Amino acid sequence: MKFQLAKCVLLATSFGLLLSAADAQTRSKTGSKPTAKKTTTKKTNSSIADANLNAVAKDTVPMVLSSRKDPLMIDTPHKSLRNDAAIERNLVKDRTPLAYENIREDDAWYRERVWREIDIREKMNLPFTYKAKEDNGDQRFIAILLSAIRTGEVTAFDPSVDDRFSTPMTTAKIGELIAGKCDTTQVMDWAKDPTGSKGFMKDSVVCREFNPDDIVKFRIKEEWVFDKESSRMYARILGIAPMKTYTDEATGTVLGESPIFWVYYPDLRPILAKYEVYNGKNFGARMSWEELFESRFFSSYIVKSTIENPNDYMIKGYIKDDILRLLEGENIKDKIFNFEQDLWSY
Repeated sequence: MKFQLAKCVLLATSFGLLLSAADAQTRSKTGSKPTAKKTTTKKTNSSIADANLNAVAKDTVPMVLSSRKDPLMIDTPHKSLRNDAAIERNLVKDRTPLAYENIREDDAWYRERVWREIDIREKMNLPFTYKAKEDNGDQRFIAILLSAIRTGEVTAFDPSVDDRFSTPMTTAKIGELIAGKCDTTQVMDWAKDPTGSKGFMKDSVVCREFNPDDIVKFRIKEEWVFDKESSRMYARILGIAPMKTYTDEATGTVLGESPIFWVYYPDLRPILAKYEVYNGKNFGARMSWEELFESRFFSSYIVKSTIENPNDYMIKGYIKDDILRLLEGENIKDKIFNFEQDLWSY
């Protein structure tokens, strides 16, 4: 009887130990599940944050413009790797302008200075707006000027000092004039605040892009000289300046115009001889830009002269009406023409 009682107690104890072990294993498995869920949740939140950061960065980075690397904003010419014509074109590369005929100071019996403006929106001046790109770059006239300045082939002079080519300009200053100064603005700092919830901001430099089509006028300074040795009247261009138009952004009203820089034309002639002018009638019979200016194949109007102008005024300084200003410019042309014609007797 005692043996059976002891056997029952031993069985009960063994069964209790088995229940305790099973309960411990159940608790262990049940306790490990929340830990796995927390880890998964953390990984999921991190992935969502990374995805949001990438999406925000992808949408916003192109809107923030960096500082201006090239002040003149001119593309680098891309030369054709094959002959981009039906013929071998080598004459343009070797073309050089003819030297001016020397005029002795004693023979310069008559001299007058004239300032003209070329409006490239006129039909005769449309070649100034030709937008094609060739081996030597953009063919627009303003692009030719800026390219020559960037490469150092010609020097730009400050028009705010004078128009006598006395003060050189830096390319950085020219870039500010043609495109405006770079502004500093506040943008979101996604590096410190990936979700944008904390509102961290940072300074970013924003620069406006220069559009060559905004330049619609060029000013020319020239001198008319009568050489008594050859009995001939010469027109010698001294300088060219692109004009910038200032408008009121709110109303669109034109506030005024002013030269951006002056380029000494005799220095520019060898460069212009290597660029051809667009000819809509015959693409194979194009002249160079140097020939265009020397042959005076452009339309212009006079804005200032030294004829009967002791105060050195622009025509708009003493004539307010636009039509009357054009008529005054034609009157100046007639005075120069009549001076030469009156020297001859028939």
